[in-house]
Amino acid sequence: MDRRSFIAAAGTAAVPLAGCLEATLSDGDYDIGMSSNAFVPERYEVSVGDTVVWGNNGSRGHTVTAYESALPEGAAFFASGGFESTDAARTAWESDGSGNIQPGDTFEHTFEVAGEHGYFCIPHERKGMVGVIVVSE
Repeated sequence: MDRRSFIAAAGTAAVPLAGCLEATLSDGDYDIGMSSNAFVPERYEVSVGDTVVWGNNGSRGHTVTAYESALPEGAAFFASGGFESTDAARTAWESDGSGNIQPGDTFEHTFEVAGEHGYFCIPHERKGMVGVIVVSE
């Protein structure tokens, strides 16, 4: 097979795989997107009783994990993977990747207490992947 025939065949064979590597969420499927190292938007405002949906529209896994010590008094802790504390979420992530939100997947949480709810992505926290949900009455 000559070089041009090989390149043409290889290019055609790769086309069906292209869609498998991208997240399949559209903007209407989530409130907050997860790009390579950021939550978009980083700050999001809702009212008490609203549910926020995070969508991984990036190409690698992320987590959504509350900063437990910074939650308003009486607020429920939240973390992808269903953990009950920041430490438990970190330990599980470091152990086996638990809490990972795959590209194309979502995580949601309903906010019942007013105030600022800070959160982060465990594997990308050091790169500044943090956010805040501002809940008003």
